[in-house]
Amino acid sequence: MLGVFSQSAFAQARIGFVNSDRLMREAAPAMRAQQRLEKEFEKRDQELQRIAADLKSMQDDLERNSLTMSEADRRNKERAFNDLTRDFQRKQREFREDLNQRRNEELATVLERANVAIKKIAESEKYDIVLQEAVFASPSIDITEKVIKALADAK
Repeated sequence: MLGVFSQSAFAQARIGFVNSDRLMREAAPAMRAQQRLEKEFEKRDQELQRIAADLKSMQDDLERNSLTMSEADRRNKERAFNDLTRDFQRKQREFREDLNQRRNEELATVLERANVAIKKIAESEKYDIVLQEAVFASPSIDITEKVIKALADAK
């Protein structure tokens, strides 16, 4: 009899689902966070693009003129190219690390706000459980749109 009771209680449970990926793409706070990150890292990204163009130019010059250069000139240009390559790789690595750290910080803030909104919706609409990860979730239990709207309204 206990097994029948648990199935009956489970059948009456109210379940909701939130698509976290969609939430992080479409919710207003997530989009604002992405814009902040783009603005914050724009100058560094442009600098990396400039260095990459300089490296390409140096490499083309070395390939085109290495046979006509003196040994000392070729060696100096190769050394400068190698130094700039190392500097570029270091700056790229630092850029990726800093960007990942800031993205994680921004996403944690968005996730905190989303969890507050999810909890409010769950309490007001009397959900027994709200899942954020699932292999499959029926559209009938998907409350992602409600959460996105709640986050937009909260500003």
